Amino acid sequence: MPPETRYARSGELHIAYQVVGEGPMDLVWVPGWISNVEHYWEEPTVVRYFERLASFSRLILFDRRGTGVSDPVDRAPTLEEQMDDVVAVMDAAGSERAAVYAQLEGGALAVMFAATHPERTTALVLYETMPRTAWAPDYDWAMRPEERQALLGNGWGDGSRIIAMAPSAAANPRLRRWFARLERLAASPATAAKMLIVTGQIDVRAVLPQVQAPTLVLHRAGDRFIDIRHSEYLAEHIPGARFVKLPGAEAVTFGAEDEVLLEEVEEFLTGARGASQTERVLATVMFGDIVGSTELAAELGDRRWRQLLEAFASAVGPVLRRFRGRVVKELGDGVLATFDGPARAIGCAHAMREVAQSEFDLELRAGLHTGEVEVMGRDIGGIAVHIAARVLACAEPGELIVSGTVKDLVVGSGISFEDRGERELRGVPGRWHLWSVAA
Repeated sequence: MPPETRYARSGELHIAYQVVGEGPMDLVWVPGWISNVEHYWEEPTVVRYFERLASFSRLILFDRRGTGVSDPVDRAPTLEEQMDDVVAVMDAAGSERAAVYAQLEGGALAVMFAATHPERTTALVLYETMPRTAWAPDYDWAMRPEERQALLGNGWGDGSRIIAMAPSAAANPRLRRWFARLERLAASPATAAKMLIVTGQIDVRAVLPQVQAPTLVLHRAGDRFIDIRHSEYLAEHIPGARFVKLPGAEAVTFGAEDEVLLEEVEEFLTGARGASQTERVLATVMFGDIVGSTELAAELGDRRWRQLLEAFASAVGPVLRRFRGRVVKELGDGVLATFDGPARAIGCAHAMREVAQSEFDLELRAGLHTGEVEVMGRDIGGIAVHIAARVLACAEPGELIVSGTVKDLVVGSGISFEDRGERELRGVPGRWHLWSVAA
């Protein structure tokens, strides 16, 4: 059941807030300005995210003034006014001191609060945040004004912005509809334009050295929406800050990728990681790798080889999303991914092979097996993963090899196979019938 929404009085305004959990420490979650505390609870992955935070804390959520179910405003609010709102929410929730956890544009507000109210801040966690949002000669990795304006565009409320922030989620119709409604419930188009203006003027770099609270800075290593140099700058200028690069490539995640993030947050705030829950699911596991990668890397040199791998990963990312693939690990010259259907996994492997050949003159091979896997956070395990790896080892350059299990499950799909006979798979009991996907 969603928590009760209450209101804290901040000057003449009412700020909506919720309290979740009964943990030993208070944790204030500072959102970006696209927020609605009541609509959050309509999406199961977001519910699990907040419930995990509330498992070790008394979690305090709120909507910033002018957004969500907080009072509207007739002008863009200042950071000082929004700091007062945080104080008002903490007072209303009976919180004397709390850890502060922020993401995206909420980072600047969290930094200002921590620096201004050290007596009420026990710790600071900054995930994918930035101290300055606009380009400057001495801060030239931030967005230029025209780039920020393009984020708003003419499609406010249609969910299109999730494509940049969370590409894999954008391929999920349910999540895209939920995010579109979140935008509409967070702010009207006119209010969104006001918020865009004020967030484009934020610069809290001068106060970073004044932050006294222990600070954790987190950023996705492969994220292309929020430049990692924002987080590197924060970590360099906040005294004693700890910087952690997380796996993944999306600024906002929904689901498995959150687990590693939450483990880092919990360990930083409590000193220990909670027991990870293991989920067992049926999945098709795909290992794919570039043929002759060692020789090619030696021929190209480290820099050109790295550039080629980055370009290849960028090209096959949309392919994986189109076939609903979940990237578990990038393996340097290959990838480990899971799929919720074997036919989709075969289609994805075929499409990735075509991209490798046509766009990069590379040969890709893949091995696939369907079985029960253990999902624990970001990673997977179990015998099915080992079998898929051994199937890959049997593939020739450019070949897509599947286990007999996969072949049997796609009967009627129109996919043709060529018999590769029975094989012994190293470390796996018995003999396994393998098949090659026909051209």
